[in-house]
Order: sequence, then C-alpha cells, then structure tokens
Amino acid sequence: MPEVIFAGPEGRLEGRYHPQKERDAPIAIVLHPHPAYGGTMNNKVVYNLHYAFYNLGFTVMRFNFRGVGRSQGEYDMGIGELSDAASALDYLQSMNQNAKHCWVAGFSFGAWIGMQLLMRRPEITGFISVAPPANLYDFSFLAPCPASGLIINGTADKVAPPKDTTNLVNKLHEQKGITITHTQVEGADHFFKDEEAHMKPMIDTVSGYVKRRLTEVTR
Repeated sequence: MPEVIFAGPEGRLEGRYHPQKERDAPIAIVLHPHPAYGGTMNNKVVYNLHYAFYNLGFTVMRFNFRGVGRSQGEYDMGIGELSDAASALDYLQSMNQNAKHCWVAGFSFGAWIGMQLLMRRPEITGFISVAPPANLYDFSFLAPCPASGLIINGTADKVAPPKDTTNLVNKLHEQKGITITHTQVEGADHFFKDEEAHMKPMIDTVSGYVKRRLTEVTR
C-alpha cells in the first residue's frame, strides 16, 4: 500500500493510500484515536476499518494527525486535527475527482473529529463512528446532522461508556431526514481487543452497513 506524504496546515502529513483500479470508485478517509494516548493510523481498529472499506471497493486513505509518526506539528486539542482531516480529504478528492460517494470513518477521538468534518463537508454521504467518546467531548454541533451513518460501540466500554453513546444516538434520532443506525457489540471493550468475539463482529457490522447504503440512493 503506497505511503503518501501530503501538505497539511502545519507541515507534512503522513498517510497510507490504497486506490482502486476503477476511476469512479467511492472514497473513504479513516481517522485514528487520540494522539496523546498512543493513537496512530496503525491502530488495529483503524487498520481493520481501512481494509473493510477497501474490500468493499473504496479507494481509502488513513493518515497520522499532526505530531504523530512522521506527521509534522504538534497535538492541537482537536482544532488542528480537524484541519488535518480536511486537508486529507482535499488530497483524497484531488486524486479521485470522479468518486460518486465520499465516506468518513473514525474511531474514538477520530469519531469526534470525523463527525465535525461531516458538518463542514456536504459532499460526505455517510459516516462510521466507532466508540465515539460522548462522555469526553461535546457532540452538540450535530444540529442537524447532515448525513446518515452508523454508530457502533462495545457494551463493556469503560473509556466511552455505552450510556453516553446511547444518549448521543437518542438526540440524533430526533432529527428528520437522516437515519442513524446504532449497534452495540456485546462484551466488547473500547478497543475491541478480542479478535474473534469483538473485532470481527464489529467490522462485519460496518461492512454490512456500508454495503447496504451503497445500494440505496438516499442520503
């Protein structure tokens, strides 16, 4: 998978870019968890999401936020990271100008950034938020949420407790014109550590959801 270096707001950003042969393949960007707690684009959840999208026919990119790996700059409380995500999407779009669909997926801190990106970029047609930390970050900016998506979390998540995720989903359910799908993986912790019992069902759910959405015409 080609390693790419592209321009971000604070210098170079490092990514992994995985193109399809089809010129009009849908595109997806995958965002990693919190940089200050060891989050990188090679996090297992991020890596598996990347390949799930690729296997569904998407041209996919994941990248390191500023200050992570070979990406320049330093952690910026989410403000700069949102700008990094916007730059990454710009780069991905510049390489794939015929893409019919554009998705954003994020895990934990990356889910928070991804949903903010959703608000700024009307071309995003779907999102995946894995274990969004609704207890740590304010998601009230999703008013209204502009696209339908999947929120998925583990029932044994101690980092982002399920009750906070459910409260977030309930707020989004009140909005018209979009459909928020919420799935919980029984017994899974924040990182879906158990490969067979938790990671695989989570990725299978994501793949099934995205596949279904691609065959529908509505947002």
